[in-house]
Amino acid sequence: MTRIAFIGLGNMGGGMAANQARAGHEVVAFDLSAAALERAVAAGCRAAGSVIEAVAEAEVVITMLPAGPHVRDVYGAQILGHAPTTALLIDCSTIDVESARAVALLARSAGYRFADAPVSGGTAAAEAGTLAFMVGCDEADFADIESALVPMSRVTIRAGDHGAGQAAKICNNMVLGITMIGVCEAFALAEKLGLEADRFFDIASRSSGQCWSLSNYSPWPGQVPTAPSNRNYEGGFATAMMLKDLKLAQEAAAKSGAATPMGAQAEGLYALFDQLGGRGQDFSAILKMFRGELAP
Repeated sequence: MTRIAFIGLGNMGGGMAANQARAGHEVVAFDLSAAALERAVAAGCRAAGSVIEAVAEAEVVITMLPAGPHVRDVYGAQILGHAPTTALLIDCSTIDVESARAVALLARSAGYRFADAPVSGGTAAAEAGTLAFMVGCDEADFADIESALVPMSRVTIRAGDHGAGQAAKICNNMVLGITMIGVCEAFALAEKLGLEADRFFDIASRSSGQCWSLSNYSPWPGQVPTAPSNRNYEGGFATAMMLKDLKLAQEAAAKSGAATPMGAQAEGLYALFDQLGGRGQDFSAILKMFRGELAP
């Protein structure tokens, strides 16, 4: 049994912490939300009154936080120097590459092993323990990191050194955002042309239009049983989070000099959908905008 401190129990972190507890580990959890902390306790975790209390005797510290500034602050002020230096530190937040590298430098300077390990798979995978982890870390630490993530993972891949996990995540989600827009546009066009949605799905998912956004996460209800489109687009990967990741990709592109015109278009379209009320819905709900169900 491993003693794990889990910090951040939101839509993703709550399910992740629960899977660590179900695996038989001692999970000491903390979140600013009392309701989130109560759910974690019901799932087998032990509540801590603060981050510092949670990490005090941890063997592994896992964080799932909203953005780069939160990660910098929590590690700089509440984890480093308070957790044992023998603890393995794993940040699963999706943040900018610069913040990930800055925190890694602080951690290493203080004598800790650290990894950025953002995830792919959404809330369903977080609850099922089937997330994909993209890890940036020292190569010598990867085996221990992979082992610590097993209760939450379907696959864990080392992307490279510190920051590489975040780079992989924002590039992967830029692909996801772009392809979902293409799939939604195609469904909307098929509808206008009188082609039944189920017939289009059957054809495209077995021909050159096949992609994950279509075959595994269809935005049209009734085609993929596990897709959020069958739950009125509730749960899944919120539009606000997709927009956050697309913004991170555009910021990284600007700093690195990369040309990402499709990524920029995707960011603009999701920003519009967010303003039209889609913020809390799964990102595949952008189909509503292309079908004309929403108007500026």
